[in-house]
Amino acid sequence: MHLKCIKTKIKITRDYLIQQVTQEPVLYALSTNCSGIALLSFLSFFFFTLTLELFFVVAPDIMPATSEIYTTEESKSAEEEEEKKTPEDSAQFSLFCDERGYLNQIRYVLQTGVKKGDRTGTGVVSVFGLQARYSLRDQFPLLTTKRVFWKGILEELLWFIKGSTNAKELSEKGVKIWDANGSREFLDKNGFTEREEGDLGPVYGFQWRHFGAEYKDMHANYSGQGVDQLQKVINTIKSNPEDRRIIMCAWNPKDLPLMALPPCHALCQFYVSDGELSCQLYQRSGDIGLGVPFNIASYALLTYMIAHITGLKPGDFVHTLGDAHIYLNHIEPLKVQLQREPRPFPKLKILRNVDCIDDFRAEDFEICDYNPHPTIKMQMAV
Repeated sequence: MHLKCIKTKIKITRDYLIQQVTQEPVLYALSTNCSGIALLSFLSFFFFTLTLELFFVVAPDIMPATSEIYTTEESKSAEEEEEKKTPEDSAQFSLFCDERGYLNQIRYVLQTGVKKGDRTGTGVVSVFGLQARYSLRDQFPLLTTKRVFWKGILEELLWFIKGSTNAKELSEKGVKIWDANGSREFLDKNGFTEREEGDLGPVYGFQWRHFGAEYKDMHANYSGQGVDQLQKVINTIKSNPEDRRIIMCAWNPKDLPLMALPPCHALCQFYVSDGELSCQLYQRSGDIGLGVPFNIASYALLTYMIAHITGLKPGDFVHTLGDAHIYLNHIEPLKVQLQREPRPFPKLKILRNVDCIDDFRAEDFEICDYNPHPTIKMQMAV
């Protein structure tokens, strides 16, 4: 019998039985002289017809068509096609977390970004608006898919905390990351012809510790001048941890014309919950390949330091990027990095008790169990 006819007969029988049972079940049983056994047989037949309908009528609507079911060979072929995809083709994007999240950000920018010009003339692939979250609980987010310059991160942050704007101080410690922006050539090109080489102007450290003070040069004593935002953050965390205004900002429109390089990581906010300190950074411009790994570790370190002073545990670092970009000459090195498997993050130890943010020294910190893949060279765009 044709399947459609079977479905129709089952449905008619089922509908008739439902009508009889639901409308007049007792009268039906009496009028047909049903005994208990007869009634049981009736109910059994009712549920049997209902089962048949589910199989013939409902199941085809929810089961995949034969054409949609992979054979073993087709499944194998699909898997092989998936394996052929390059790392930047196979990414799925939702919430970017920890190192795999960072790698997926690279893939996301490569897949969806637009090519643009930039200040340096190098050219970039760029997207607007990215966010990632890094746990600071019993781990420190120093990337493992390439070796990251830990000494540079540590010394630069201590230099910021000091309020210094002298690139030579970092250079003397073997950290050359600000040399290009403080060079004679760079300063002259940007109109700072009267400024001493190495003087970066009122950049990060000055804004953190002396916001609003009048900038003279890198040698002036600014003690007691301007707003000490960093100390204010620490004081507020101690006195009013539920405050929603625990913010430190390096973006000072008045001072921007005096800066060798306007702040890329512009504003951070701190948040206290359940005995943990978390930090969110808004970074207006993020060099995904070279700068962002540095920024992640730097603000994670700052969070560790402030948590230590305020008697809290590190929680999360949330990294929000405005213009998230990959320089064109970083694409091939980043493709190499995407082929590497992330390893467990290292741990950070603070080796002595420190009560004041200004008292931290480089020897107070130890990175443990850091086992990264080899260094990947990328050229800094100036």
